[in-house]
Amino acid sequence: MSIKSQSKGVKIENVCLHFGDTEVLKGVNLNIEPGEFFAFLGPSGSGKSTLLRAIAGFGPAPSGRILIGDQDITHLPPWQRNVGMVFQSYALWPHMTVRKNVAFGLEERKVPPQEIDRRVSEALDLVGLLPLAGRRPSELSGGQQQRIALARTVVVEPRVLLLDEPLSNLDANLRVQMRRDILKLQRKLGLTTIFVTHDQEEANTTSDRMAVLSDGVIQQVGRPLELYDRPDNRFVADFLGSANILDGEIKASQQGPLFVSRNGLQLPIGSAQSGPGSLVFRPQNTSIQRGETPSASSFCLRGKVVYREFLGSLIRYGIDVCGHLVAVDELHSTGKQHIEEGAEVSLNVAMEQTVLVTA
Repeated sequence: MSIKSQSKGVKIENVCLHFGDTEVLKGVNLNIEPGEFFAFLGPSGSGKSTLLRAIAGFGPAPSGRILIGDQDITHLPPWQRNVGMVFQSYALWPHMTVRKNVAFGLEERKVPPQEIDRRVSEALDLVGLLPLAGRRPSELSGGQQQRIALARTVVVEPRVLLLDEPLSNLDANLRVQMRRDILKLQRKLGLTTIFVTHDQEEANTTSDRMAVLSDGVIQQVGRPLELYDRPDNRFVADFLGSANILDGEIKASQQGPLFVSRNGLQLPIGSAQSGPGSLVFRPQNTSIQRGETPSASSFCLRGKVVYREFLGSLIRYGIDVCGHLVAVDELHSTGKQHIEEGAEVSLNVAMEQTVLVTA
């Protein structure tokens, strides 16, 4: 296949889209590199699927511009864009064999029969379904049906592959395997891929970069680790993983800048900025003191254990600190003594593991 040479980047310039009086995309700007695995991540109603469908050409044309490579495709019909889309439902023809399903797009394009046979066999071999080419979709598992949908999409040699929550219909274990298979296929083909999901784990484990969306606005773009460790705002911090978020403001004092929470908790913080904001620190970066002495580069919090949860590899404690509920994660090991609810404890938070964000 020549997919790798055809892969193009995607540029989105000031894209806005309304459904009636409702603005669902609000000035979206984004640059996706050729061959990149890129995720649109966000909660339901954030605009991520709408943005993907705008790239595919489904629905009303937005204002602004969408380019694949140097070509402006904003107002082109879907069949002229040369993009491939895998839907959540797979949308397979139940009366056709696996081979006929995969060949369908090539037949519609009037590709010569001999070329169709070659490309279909190659696509089915890529996804490991060539021995099952004569079966019908109903005779295959959910994961195999998804592989048919992938083969049918890549066989037409698209410039961009679009995946709209393709794993949501699979059970948990199969989702893990399929996301690995999709990433392996994408790496082999070098195909620019845009993956829509609300599942943070899927986005974190597959994407080179991702855009976090909320209310039709891109909140932050970057590599998964960058967004997790250094969120730009409160929404991103709260949406990506578990986070302790204290709202308040930074004030000057004789001892240096202080973060003062809404409940009056005062914490030293190494920041030159002032004004309202939120202090973010993760449960796994917060420890319950068990006799050790806090370092000079950390601050200490005192509180009472209000709940304890067993999460398999972790024990999560909820600690009431001046009216703030702070989560603390500890690794579970056989025989380790756990802290009872109601116990008074001291918490240690390393300053370098905290982040100050805007609203």
